[in-house]
This record gives sequence, C-alpha cells and structure tokens, in this order.
Amino acid sequence: METEISDLGEFGLINRLTKDFPITNPQTKTGIGDDAAILSFGERDVVVTTDLLLEGIHFDLRYVPLQHLGYKAAIVNFSDIYAMNATPRQITVSLGISSRFTVEHIETIYAGIRGACEIYGVDLVGGDTSASVTGLVISITCIGDVGKGEEIKRSGAKPTDIICVSGDLGAAFMGLQLLERENAIAAGQKDFQPDFAGKEYILERQLKPEARRDIIELLRKEGIKPTSMIDISDGLSSELLHICKSSEVGCRIYEDKIPIDYQTALMAEEFNMNLVTAAMNGGEDYELLFTVPLTAHEKIEKLKGITMIGYITKPELGAALVTRDGQEITIRAQGWNAFREDNVSELSS
Repeated sequence: METEISDLGEFGLINRLTKDFPITNPQTKTGIGDDAAILSFGERDVVVTTDLLLEGIHFDLRYVPLQHLGYKAAIVNFSDIYAMNATPRQITVSLGISSRFTVEHIETIYAGIRGACEIYGVDLVGGDTSASVTGLVISITCIGDVGKGEEIKRSGAKPTDIICVSGDLGAAFMGLQLLERENAIAAGQKDFQPDFAGKEYILERQLKPEARRDIIELLRKEGIKPTSMIDISDGLSSELLHICKSSEVGCRIYEDKIPIDYQTALMAEEFNMNLVTAAMNGGEDYELLFTVPLTAHEKIEKLKGITMIGYITKPELGAALVTRDGQEITIRAQGWNAFREDNVSELSS
C-alpha cells in the first residue's frame, strides 16, 4: 500500500528519506535534525542550512512585494543559523523563474536579499538560475560559523530547565490572515484600497520578519548559554515538540505566559479566531525558543524581550499547555505543514 506524503508531513518525510544515510566523514559533527548542520573544520565549526520557497505554497505574489520576498527569503536562513548560536557569513541563492518575470522583477528580489545581507553582514557568494514552468522558486543556502563547543542544538534540554521565548507570537499569522482577507475582497473590484490602518506591526511581521541576532548577542553578553534552542518557523507547538523529542523530555507551558502583541489580539478578535491557536500554531514568527537551567532564572527575568513560558519535565509526563483555569491540553504538532491543506487547526485535547 502506498503512503500519501500528507500522512507523514514534512518532518516525517525527511526522517523516512534520510534514515538510511549514515554519517561517514569525521568533519560532520551533526547532520539532519537541527536548524542547521555542523561541520568541523579548523578552529571554528561551520554551520550550514538551506530553505526552499515555492510560489503558491510559501508565498502569494498577489500581496507579497518582490523586494520583501527577497528580504524574507534571506532572513529565514539567517534565523536558522542564529538558532544554533552561530553567526551567518555567506549565502548562495538559486532561482527558478517562469516566463512572466522580467529582469527588473528579479533585480527587485535581489534588492531585498541585498538589504538583508547588508544589515546582517552576510556575503552573497554564488547560486544558480533556471527556467520554471510552475512559478517562482527561491532556494537559499546559508553558511555560518560558531566556536568549538559553543553550538546550541535541540537535544540539550533537561528536566527543570526553564522554557523561554523571545518577542511575541502569532503576529505573523494574523498578518497573513489580514492580507488574505483584503486580497479576497479586492478580487474583481477596481481601485480597491485595503484597510491596513493600525495593523502595520502584524503586516511587517509577516512580510518583513527579522532574525533575532539581538537576542543571541544579549544572551552572550549576560553569560547565559541555553541548553537547547530552535527558531519558531512552523509554530510554537511544533518547535516545542522538536525540542522534547530531540532532548527526550516533556514540557509544561502556560497559556497566560505566552507573549502576544495587542495588534495580534485585536486581529484575532476581528476574525473570531482562538488567540492561543494563532500563537501556538501560526508559525513564521522567527522568534527564538530556548531552554536555560533553573539557576539562570534571576538573570533571564531581568532581560527585556524574553519571556519565561514554562519548564521542562520528565518525558513520561508528556508535553502539555496549562490553560488559565488549570486544565492541561496535550500539545500536538499542528503548525505549518506544506503537505497539508489545513495548515492551522485548533489545539486538540
């Protein structure tokens, strides 16, 4: 009997395809299973990640400006490198281009990529271009480096560790809902003006996210090294479960501790959507989710832009969200899945 890709999901598919590939080179410290692979060369380790963005799957050009798309395509790679406690240094960019794009369109995409590279100090060192019959395809590989023993993986969390998150969650998802609504209303209407007043923050979080270099620098300055870390690209629920699986632990996070911006809350109310669902499952926030030892509690508590949302438990206790009234809801990976049509759904008990 044949298996549908949607039955496995992205990460199940990756595991199935790569489980029979042993690591044979001594320079390969870690392969598949983290935000980036770690390769050992010389005094510092090399960190490598790659992301593929497909038109119609990851972005819709009816409301995503090309320059913003280029910027975001670079940022999502930088974010993976920072999530390893590393520094991005170089990228390669490969494009699949359909006939409806002009040279000027591609230049606009590269202007966005160049802007991201300038801000984060990253060099463009290569790539490839090809014709495409299915729309625009962007593939970026990012190379970074990290000091020996300074990398942070998903597998280091221990029971009693504190679970922390940077920034706020759910804004990018609500920005996407707003863009899709206004695009649907605009269909067939001449001179339609979308209603974006007072919603600039959630739009920026969706269209022009930033990698949290500042949080990595802050933790280093304060002498805090997380025991595990991951960036939030597929939703808090999915990323929590990645850490729990890799570290062989459980977790408890608290609904009333999840940081949510005011604009996000207003937009969720306007859409009559569950706010916690947006924060847990929306994805594309590109914030950092990490764990620190309990002894770091006082230091973390004083740091601006970081929120403690729960703690790591023994594996037999599983992963759960504690609601405001004290109920425990099992956390399931219901964030972004490119192979599933209903990419965001309600938390399941």
